[in-house]
Amino acid sequence: MKDEKKTFRKQILEKLSKMDKLQYEQLSSDIALRLYDEPFWKEAKTVGITISRFPEVDTYQIIKKAWEEGKQIVIPKCLPKNREMIFRQIAQFNQLESVYSGLLEPIEAVTKEVPLNHIDLLIVPGVAFTKEGYRLGFGGGYYDRLLLKYNGKKISLAFESQIVSKLPIEPHDLPVSKIMTAKLK
Repeated sequence: MKDEKKTFRKQILEKLSKMDKLQYEQLSSDIALRLYDEPFWKEAKTVGITISRFPEVDTYQIIKKAWEEGKQIVIPKCLPKNREMIFRQIAQFNQLESVYSGLLEPIEAVTKEVPLNHIDLLIVPGVAFTKEGYRLGFGGGYYDRLLLKYNGKKISLAFESQIVSKLPIEPHDLPVSKIMTAKLK
């Protein structure tokens, strides 16, 4: 199962990395616009979201829009010892630092922790998704562990090429509520 996931992850990421910059920007923008129309988004006061890296759907514009709308943005901070995450509120991008694997995370000294049950909407990253909401993550298992404890609304943002008919699903895998693409809602 682990090898199957690894192979699948590599194939999807290779396909995504071939996307040109203009197509990437346009599709990311189209997905963001659909998200802003989503009732989950409109009702949310606190949004949990990652800082994207190409070829993930761009989250910078989504974070800026959330701030414009007066929403609180919380970003995950990984705790590698137990492979868990906490979320910390950021009010500007300079409250982030580059950590392992080049991921951007909140700087603890200038951000405050926000409990998981205070997050209204969690935007869950992934490499591939089924229409039913199952996802293949990046391989660390951080979100798998988190989703077991999170009872709020969950959405994933994806390019069409990330939607697949089936994925290797394990008993602990939990689906997200919705997948948003430029076409799917």
